[in-house]
Amino acid sequence: MKIIQRLYLKDFFRLLILITFGLSMIFSLIDLIGKIDNFLSVKSSVWSIALYAFFNVPRFLLYLLPMSVLICSLFTFGQAFRRHEIAAIKAAGGRLKALFYPFIATGILLSIFAFFTNEVIVPDFARRATELKSSLEGKEKKSTFADGAIWLKSRDGSPVKIGLYLPEKKIARDVGIFISGREFLKEMLIAEEAVWNGSAWLLNNVRKYDIETGMMEKIRSMEYAGLESPELFAGELKTPDEMGIYELYRYIQRLKTAGFSNLNLIVDLNSKISFPLINIFMMLLGIALSSRTKKGGGLVTAGLGLLISLFYWLGFTFSLTIGYAGIIPPALAAWAVPALFGTLSLYLFLETPE
Repeated sequence: MKIIQRLYLKDFFRLLILITFGLSMIFSLIDLIGKIDNFLSVKSSVWSIALYAFFNVPRFLLYLLPMSVLICSLFTFGQAFRRHEIAAIKAAGGRLKALFYPFIATGILLSIFAFFTNEVIVPDFARRATELKSSLEGKEKKSTFADGAIWLKSRDGSPVKIGLYLPEKKIARDVGIFISGREFLKEMLIAEEAVWNGSAWLLNNVRKYDIETGMMEKIRSMEYAGLESPELFAGELKTPDEMGIYELYRYIQRLKTAGFSNLNLIVDLNSKISFPLINIFMMLLGIALSSRTKKGGGLVTAGLGLLISLFYWLGFTFSLTIGYAGIIPPALAAWAVPALFGTLSLYLFLETPE
């Protein structure tokens, strides 16, 4: 039995690597083709363009992995059933579910791998891709991130720290402006809030520190024209794809503390946890369906896998969309479809005929 399991695992992984990495590279190249005109307009090097495509591969790999797991499990065991290998195993006294145990463990490991990729690799590579894209398009980076805060420079070169920025409302919280003299720091403006009024930033509840005299002055409201419009740096804010689960959770908590709630981010947080689990469910579903679909060749198997994956993607995307709209709770939006597929796949697997 162990020899047979190793052979099937070898066939499964060979096909999985070919499909997953192959399709990920193809989708990354398609994404690159859509942006190639912008890159070539500033005479970007071939190496930089290829590096941008490489940074996008993990993101597509994460999205394509569940479909690949389903197709590979369908194909591996579908072929075994059609070649009557499973019948021979059963005739020799082998238990069918025992044959599948290593694949269940593989599905769990693939879910863990997807979780790790989504938490560590994708955010880092997405951030690198965004920075490289700005460089390839000849755009100057206006801001940087450190410890959850945004750092940028005002028009006179003074460093500006924004603790929390709300792009939908164009409001900044915990704003610090550090104005330098000829040789050292001359003045600090610490504002509880900054609001964009259409032409300039209005600082509210300001503490103005004069470093030379050591005096502090409280100002209820003042206009500060040194900071550029929010459109120039809002596009550089981190997206959920560029954040891990913990970082996104901290950002959501900071929004709550500031009195704001963003449903989109809460849905994204839940989906980052629920999405990797679908890999084990797709493995169980592929095993269960292959024992019931004993006719057809590789094209039929691939078509069935693509069709089921399409139904999953449509359902999952629709569920997230109505979650973003606030029609259903964020947790339900992210977990409903994976839970449905998980229940169905587990039921079909347990009902697999011996």
